[in-house]
Amino acid sequence: MADEKVDNDKNQLNIELSEEIADGIYSNLAIVNHSNSEFVLDFIRVMPGLPKAKVKSRILLTPQHAKRLVAALQNNIVKFESNYGEIPETEPQNVVPMNFGGPTAQA
Repeated sequence: MADEKVDNDKNQLNIELSEEIADGIYSNLAIVNHSNSEFVLDFIRVMPGLPKAKVKSRILLTPQHAKRLVAALQNNIVKFESNYGEIPETEPQNVVPMNFGGPTAQA
């Protein structure tokens, strides 16, 4: 019994979260690309009225990790929707929102 406890402790991963990272990065656009060996996720913050946006974070994943991420997101979406209701899709997929659904600016 004691040996099992020691073995379980060896398999645990201690994850640290700094205050800076814990604050998170807001993103309202993600662009996904891939090669034969990796997936690249660029998280971007698009601001209304500005024609330029910066990549705020880039994450590189192996194909296996990308597939696990999709499964984890899907699992969490199912749980979220069972608690709070269906998440409406307000925009067609593969469209970059340039006006955030508001009126077009005029000079």
